[in-house]
Amino acid sequence: MEKRKKNYNLVIGVVALVAVILIIAVSGYFVSRPKPMVVYGEAEAGEYRVSGKVPGRIGEIYVREGQAVHKGDTLAYVDSPEVRAKLAQANAVRAAASAQNRKAHNGARTEQIAAAYNVWQSAMVQEEVMKKSFDRIQRLYDQKVVSAQKYDEVKAKYDASVTQAAAAKSQYDMAVNGARQEDKDAAAALVSQADGVLMEVESYLGELYLTSPADGVISAVFPKPGELVGQGAPVMTVTDLSDIWFTFNVREDYLEDMRIGGKLTLRIPALGGREVPATVSYIAVRDSYATWKATKETDMYDAKTFEVRAVPDSAVEGLLPGMSAIVVR
Repeated sequence: MEKRKKNYNLVIGVVALVAVILIIAVSGYFVSRPKPMVVYGEAEAGEYRVSGKVPGRIGEIYVREGQAVHKGDTLAYVDSPEVRAKLAQANAVRAAASAQNRKAHNGARTEQIAAAYNVWQSAMVQEEVMKKSFDRIQRLYDQKVVSAQKYDEVKAKYDASVTQAAAAKSQYDMAVNGARQEDKDAAAALVSQADGVLMEVESYLGELYLTSPADGVISAVFPKPGELVGQGAPVMTVTDLSDIWFTFNVREDYLEDMRIGGKLTLRIPALGGREVPATVSYIAVRDSYATWKATKETDMYDAKTFEVRAVPDSAVEGLLPGMSAIVVR
């Protein structure tokens, strides 16, 4: 009887041991079983950097972070005394060029024309007197009354008077006709050049007021009023909430179900777990060496990480950049 009892206890012990081993094996299987891959990502949106062409000091900022703006809204004013000084210089150059142009087209003053006319008339009188003297000496010379030297002297004076009269007439004609056509063209070109400089400076004046390039939300404001900003330095960022997408970093051995144009279902925890249909629009390998990973040590199979972007099929109310998204498989 006692021997039977021992055998019974032994059987119970073996059964219990086997049961414990089975329980541990099953538990280990479920614990060690690889969990399904969960792909996480986040929402991103298009951003515009607002910057100016003109360096200066921030005069005023008319918006604040988080404020909604529309395309063309004035966001900030950059104060630039240098541009105002260049504007004054350009106006002065324009005025000088215009004066030269008017002078070239208007010709000489009335007083200058009258003076040139009087010089011409005086030269003509002198020519007439010398003509009479030359005619008399010509007759006497023909009669062999005067010497050749005397004749040559009178003739030279007469020729000089003719030349002086012609020169005076040319000066008078020049005063009446005004500047040459080439001079007028040159003066007009100077006016056009001054207009171009003035337009350039005025365009810089327009750049002093920074406007929004698109509808969106002010997501960042960098300088404070009174701070200096350089040419092209970003002053603020406008985020376009109508241009929003989801970005995921996916190892290549999990890309099997993802193709450009393929459909994904995304769960947004921040929106109460709302599921959003989206379309894959972009797949490209990440260019960072840190995304490399060896999947097996034996055969050195290298798995790279790819950036996957998916665009919502329709607008998602309440969706903001930075919100997490989970791919529902």
